[in-house]
Amino acid sequence: MIPTLRTERLLLEPYVPADEEAFVALFQDPRVSGWMGDGPVPEADDRALFGRIFTKVYAQELFAVWAVRRDGLLVGHAEIKPTEDVGGHEIVYALAPAAWGSGLGTEVAEALVAYGFGTLGLPEVHATVAEPNVASLKLLGRIGFEHVRDITEDDGSTTHVLTRRP
Repeated sequence: MIPTLRTERLLLEPYVPADEEAFVALFQDPRVSGWMGDGPVPEADDRALFGRIFTKVYAQELFAVWAVRRDGLLVGHAEIKPTEDVGGHEIVYALAPAAWGSGLGTEVAEALVAYGFGTLGLPEVHATVAEPNVASLKLLGRIGFEHVRDITEDDGSTTHVLTRRP
């Protein structure tokens, strides 16, 4: 079961089916999807991804995925999951552009790290960030993540692997 996490201004709680439209809008925004996975995908793919959160991730208790809410509105997405790319657990988060620049990203990232160290008992937590995503690299550096290595992607771009220890 996925616990609800609280920060000063945010509530991270499991998605509910009524979140589908807001989830799709978040992931379809090119300012957000440009930094997620392989970039923008067709809307049908994001709808299928939302469905898999319920039918696969939650149903099989694979890893923790949350809707990020502020004042009751969905303003982002957060997860912490094991991944072979980093050989451990990776934090993943995205906020709607309207929520950028107000410190909410730091709150989400800190909540995910605290969950990883506290609830999951991890020895370290990782993040992967595209080299041009300067805002995320700065945010993670401010909260104690260190650059440990690079991954060269199939398209030749560079992804930085960052790690934080307790």
